[in-house]
Amino acid sequence: MIRSMTAFATAERSTDGGTLTCELRAVNHRFLELGMRLPEELRVLESALRERIASRVARGKLDFTLRLRGPEGEGSLQLNPHMLAQLSELALDMSARFPGLRTELTDLLQFPGVLQNKSVDPVALQAEALALLDTLLDQFMAAREREGEKLATVILERVDAIAAQAAEARKLIPAIRTGQRQKLEARLADLAQPADPGRVEQELVMSLQKLDVDEELDRLDSHIKEIRRVLKQAEPVGRRLDFLLQEFNREANTLGSKSVDTRTTNIAVELKVLIDQIREQVQNIE
Repeated sequence: MIRSMTAFATAERSTDGGTLTCELRAVNHRFLELGMRLPEELRVLESALRERIASRVARGKLDFTLRLRGPEGEGSLQLNPHMLAQLSELALDMSARFPGLRTELTDLLQFPGVLQNKSVDPVALQAEALALLDTLLDQFMAAREREGEKLATVILERVDAIAAQAAEARKLIPAIRTGQRQKLEARLADLAQPADPGRVEQELVMSLQKLDVDEELDRLDSHIKEIRRVLKQAEPVGRRLDFLLQEFNREANTLGSKSVDTRTTNIAVELKVLIDQIREQVQNIE
């Protein structure tokens, strides 16, 4: 099952240390790029959080936010005396250097680490945060898969249309070859001097060889089978699909360059339109 790179998920959990809330959003990107915003109390988890997300997500530009809202109720917060003492010494030193400088209590209280949750086990809080991330990732991956199903449906519709165009080209080619042979024979018959039969046959063979697109149509059929197979795989397939589309485009270009009939020219144009439509969807696939 393919997965979209675009998704959003949010999750929340109540703990003894307060309420943890996290969200993860992603948009398209060639590689995995992860930005994080964490509360001071859980900044130590950054490496573990990154590893856990990277183990589930292969591509995309991700923004992960984790928030901690302190427990409600009287006495739920306490001052960190060590941190407050350090800030006090710094404030006195700065006041001596800059007599007009004023330090407000509210500014000190907003400094990270001055106010702490009372009687919070940091190890337990970290374990809760990691558990919450697992829940979030399950929701996030489910959202990616749901969007991926929609993308797969759109892509398969275009692939079916490409197969139909290729089948139509196969039906037209014999009649086009016959028509080209008749045209060439008619031109040779109008020559003032009779042409050597062997030379005529050689020219006919060379002319018809230039119109031969059986190989291109065979490769196109092969690519169609491959893209259908790839769309059923569980692992990330975005880069493989992008490569396949380059091969699709190559066959369409060759078919167009060899065309001597408006019908096959139109088929080549339609193939390129369908391929571009698939490419737009593939840009969203992990």
